[in-house]
Amino acid sequence: MGKKRIVKKSGSSMDSGLKSRALSRATKRKVEVGVLHIKATFNNTNVLLSDMQGNTLAWSSSGALGFSGAKKGTPFAAAKVGELLGDKALQMGMKSAEVVIRGVGAGRESVLRAFSAKGIEITRIADETPIPHNGPRPPKPRRI
Repeated sequence: MGKKRIVKKSGSSMDSGLKSRALSRATKRKVEVGVLHIKATFNNTNVLLSDMQGNTLAWSSSGALGFSGAKKGTPFAAAKVGELLGDKALQMGMKSAEVVIRGVGAGRESVLRAFSAKGIEITRIADETPIPHNGPRPPKPRRI
């Protein structure tokens, strides 16, 4: 058969090694003003930090921090992503940021609160959740 492996699983906390690795890979560019793009889905929360021209400076997601399964879509996981990107933004010298939010997931506000708690001023919040004007074509009627 083979040896049985025992996997120790910590609770719903994130992997500290992944956080420190993400912080060490922050860019050395100095940016005063940036844009924080938040994509909050039901299954995950993706956050991207860019400059005013749209060039990516840093990004992270709750899955990249070690959360798995249903825990990725929680507000706690989203808050950890916001904290991480707040630290990265402080390393770059960011003082203010605009926020663009897309999606209807549970992590919408918690990312924003954790990011602004790091001392970065939020100048504008825009909700650009995509809404279909008419949606896809409806199915044909059933023939019985």
